[in-house]
Amino acid sequence: MTRRFPRRGRGFWFGLAIDVLWPVLVLSSRLRFRGGLPERGGVLVASNHLSFADPITVTAFCLATGRVPRYLARDDLWRMPVVGRVMRSGGHIPVHRGTARAQDAYRDAVAAAEDGECVLFFPEATFSDHPEHWPMRGKNGIARVALTTGVPVIPLANWGTHHLLPRGGLPRLFRRTPIDLVAGPAVPLDDLMGKPLTAAVLREATDRIMAAITALLADAREEQPPAA
Repeated sequence: MTRRFPRRGRGFWFGLAIDVLWPVLVLSSRLRFRGGLPERGGVLVASNHLSFADPITVTAFCLATGRVPRYLARDDLWRMPVVGRVMRSGGHIPVHRGTARAQDAYRDAVAAAEDGECVLFFPEATFSDHPEHWPMRGKNGIARVALTTGVPVIPLANWGTHHLLPRGGLPRLFRRTPIDLVAGPAVPLDDLMGKPLTAAVLREATDRIMAAITALLADAREEQPPAA
């Protein structure tokens, strides 16, 4: 599989990580991308979360549609020697959980979306612990940003990464693992726009987003060929 990814806006270290990891992903997996993202303008992408490989596959999907993703990720990644450079270079957004700076991620995500960026959320905020790898209940951060900015939320199902890089296991680089990423239409949230951001409104929006991801994931799982 050959793809011409956008280079503008990646930053040196994030771009270098993409250039290094993309050939490894191509050689170790059988990727299928379906659906897409808006070509321009602010967009929020909501994906399920199965493996440490997810940021690699989701980044590849976004780049293949012409968008450079900005991730929300835990702030300790910025303090890691190499990973920190990648996160800063890529313009990603640190999440300071349980601190006085916890609201910074919301503010920065709103600013990025309003500035026309593609902002990537894993709404579960951790790997799914469902025994059959279905999405768990999502946190409401993406709903809050969506209802504040009015930008579309695109659900993305990501399936197969848990076979490529099992949780707590070694990568399986020589099996050409099938991996499917499927994007759907924007989650309908228009009827919630302009309402006070109460717990009930945020929960309704979040549940719609997770339901859309789950429906796409069901289709991806049904259509994916078995892993080699």
